Amino acid sequence: MTKIGLVRHGITAWNKEGRAQGSSDIPLHEEGLAEAGLLAERLSAENWDVIYSSNLLRAQQTAEAIKEKVSHIPLRLDPRIREVGGGLIEGTTEAERIEKWGSRWRELDLGFEPGESVITRGMAFIQEIAAKHPGENVLVVSHGSFIRHLLKELVPHIDMPDQLKNTSITKLFMKESQWDCELYNCTNHLLKKQLK
Repeated sequence: MTKIGLVRHGITAWNKEGRAQGSSDIPLHEEGLAEAGLLAERLSAENWDVIYSSNLLRAQQTAEAIKEKVSHIPLRLDPRIREVGGGLIEGTTEAERIEKWGSRWRELDLGFEPGESVITRGMAFIQEIAAKHPGENVLVVSHGSFIRHLLKELVPHIDMPDQLKNTSITKLFMKESQWDCELYNCTNHLLKKQLK
């Protein structure tokens, strides 16, 4: 049974400021590095065979933190699992978008990457991973909007009420050529931070 762990990168300064990131290459905030360390600790107690990461810095830094703790597994970068391109809104807050384009800015053509494009590259990646790593446990470090697009396609029957949290892990498994979800948006590893 192939298992995929979908990880959202750690928090960045832009996340903290409520700025749209998209394909902008933003590094992790020091808090994000600490959270990635806690996630890495959690994952080191589990059985993983390989890590794939988006080639954007915030995902890469998260994946490298995991690799440090789970040193026996290879880390591979793949641009197909980058965040959804945000066009003209990248770097802006909601308030700035409303000021610039009005409250109905979502209805405008601001150069967003089309959903079909995200699904096409995401599904090509997933199909390749499933074929390349049958029966293995694969970690995929990526981005919130990209992961949500993928989940809607792979497991449309699950309810996804919340935005994916930074360093959350969502676990999917393939059984009889069907994907299912055994864990969604879990950040239990961050409880250690709150106890300190």
